[in-house]
Amino acid sequence: MRKNSIKNTRINGEVQRVLAEIIRGEIKDPRISPLTSVVAVEVAPDLKHCKAYISVFGDEEAGKNTLAGLKSAEGFIKNKIAKTINLRNTPEIHFVIDQSIAYGVSMSKKIDEVVKDIQPREDEE
Repeated sequence: MRKNSIKNTRINGEVQRVLAEIIRGEIKDPRISPLTSVVAVEVAPDLKHCKAYISVFGDEEAGKNTLAGLKSAEGFIKNKIAKTINLRNTPEIHFVIDQSIAYGVSMSKKIDEVVKDIQPREDEE
């Protein structure tokens, strides 16, 4: 199975959906922020490993605590995925904090600052 095949894309989507449901409703760890979302999932073509990109709304400490909580619940999550999705192998999940949303917000603020600086200069001329 190739990395970008239709089958792999479907598996990625299904694992992302199930993982989001598990994090939202079944894990009771207080370290995991209630504002946690699964941004993307990349399952390896051999179905043995999976990278789950997690976005946490809040400060950096909330992200670290959520990541620690998810790592401690890896076994539970893998068991739930195995029971929900019928795959040949249940992948080992590696959680990664996704910084793209925070990066986008910071770039938007920088652009707004530059636009504010440009407008007074145009008024002077």
